[in-house]
Order: sequence, then C-alpha cells, then structure tokens
Amino acid sequence: MKAVIMVGGKGTRLAPFTRVLPKPLIPLGDYPILEINICQLRAAGFTDITLTLGYLPHLFKAYFGDGERLGVKISYSYEEQPLGTAGPLTLIEGLDEPFLLMNGDLLTDLNFADLYDYHLARNAAVTMALHPKEVNIDFGVIEVDAESRILGSLEKPRFTYLINMGIYVVSPQAVKLIPYNQFYSFMDLVDDLRARGDPVYGYQFEGVWMDLGRVDDFTTAAEKYDYLTCPTEEAYKIEQRRREVVLEKIGVL
Repeated sequence: MKAVIMVGGKGTRLAPFTRVLPKPLIPLGDYPILEINICQLRAAGFTDITLTLGYLPHLFKAYFGDGERLGVKISYSYEEQPLGTAGPLTLIEGLDEPFLLMNGDLLTDLNFADLYDYHLARNAAVTMALHPKEVNIDFGVIEVDAESRILGSLEKPRFTYLINMGIYVVSPQAVKLIPYNQFYSFMDLVDDLRARGDPVYGYQFEGVWMDLGRVDDFTTAAEKYDYLTCPTEEAYKIEQRRREVVLEKIGVL
C-alpha cells in the first residue's frame, strides 16, 4: 500500500533548532519522529512511501535514502514553492489507488490499517482521522437572549470538539480535483468534494495523538509515550506489552 508524508514545512515554532534541521528529523527519544512514523506505517502494510519535500530537502534524502534500511521503498517529490497541504499531491505520479496521507511531525498509536479499511468499506473519496479535543473555559459563561436578558449561566464549562489529526486516506478521484502545482489546502479539497456530493467521512479516534510543534511537546512525548519511539515491530510489541502490564498493575486496564 502507498503512503504520502508531508515534510516540506519550515517548523517555525521550533526555531532556532529548525534553522539547521527540519522538524520531522528532530529526535524523539533515540530516533527522528519521521523514522518512527515510517516504521509504524511499514508495520501496517504501507511499504511504498513518498516524502513531499520543500525545506532542506537534501537532509531527508541523506538520512533515509531509498528506504531499504527501514524495509520500505521511499521516493521523493519536490515543491519549488509552498503548495499547501493538498497541492503537492499533483506532483506525484502513480497515485492510482487509495493512499494514506499524513503530516510528518506527529506522534500517534492510530492503527493505520484500520483507517484504510474504514475508508475502503465506505467507498469514500476522502476519510479524515479525527481526535476529540477538550477546551476548558476558565470563567463563568453567561447565556442571553436577543434583548440581552440573562437566561442562565455555565460555571467554567468544558467543551469537546473533533479536530483534524492531519492523517487521511485519499482516493484517486479526489486528487483529480486538485489544481496542478498551485497552492491548495486539504480543507479546500474537502469543501470541493462535499459541494459535488462526493462521500467524505471522519474516522473518530480516541488514542494517542500529539502534534509536535514545540520543544515541550517533544519532551512530553518522550516521557509519556516512550513505548511508541521504538523503530522495529519487535521492539514496539515488547514495549506495548510492557506498558499494558504496568497499566494492569495500577488498575487502568
């Protein structure tokens, strides 16, 4: 199966580190976050991987090469100017079957194969992975009517929203809608598909997901989710079982 990983961004929130090293190559534990993602994809059956490059592209090719070291085939697509989160897909040849598309700077224990099967079962044009995000309001919220009469209040309410995880499955017919070599976001694609009446689905996931945008995020991820930072299936399974044993002992499982 095919996967496309978007790694062309400059990672400005992690400057000055990203002035010399792209964010997906920053280590999480002993391995770059992108290497962890690639090994997770391989374990799920995705062995044909394309990296969309923009910023410091030579460093990705120097580190990963053709992917043989990791047991996958890696190819590269270069964008000469920023093309958004969907525009780079028009530069990639051979997207003639549903493929997984994801950001290269996130950490998750999402089962990519399950997401892919979910997409196929619904014959979707696009499936977007969604994660619940709680938003806490630190103040009392007042409800009023059209004439500003007070109707009630909520004391420090908590709301839950479904957010975009930056992981998708995309069918070939969706790629055909993307303007060639132009800036075009993935939400532009979703809006255009919905306007046409094409099926677009959300895959709700409540497991581990982190967008690694700040230095503190890398520290937190390495401490809380160290079992996800193993680059091989064997080590991953060992660490996963170790974690389950610990959770069983403290009564979480």
